Amino acid sequence: MKKAVFRGNSLNDIRTFPEPAKKDAGYAIDDLQHGRMPSDFKSMPDVGSGVYEIRISTPPSKEQYRVFYIAKFEDAIYILHAFHKKTQKTAQRDLEAGRKQYKTLIEELKP
Repeated sequence: MKKAVFRGNSLNDIRTFPEPAKKDAGYAIDDLQHGRMPSDFKSMPDVGSGVYEIRISTPPSKEQYRVFYIAKFEDAIYILHAFHKKTQKTAQRDLEAGRKQYKTLIEELKP
């Protein structure tokens, strides 16, 4: 099982999600730690190579939440950014936050 490493404010951001979204995020991260893909995810190459987003929708309001992660490294799953998605298109600030964490992580993991 891989460990989950939360970057930046991602853990605190997930903690602000409503309970159903928080649980869904936790189950999805657990799936990743055990080598399984989450039930709803999407590749996010605009954030970085190998970055995906967990897609969470909460009933009955159908509010949208997202968690950017990268799981291609052997030692851990890195959670880069988590946020409440308020429009159809992902906000530029959320893409930038994910890119920043991705870039910093890649620099830190360089041999």
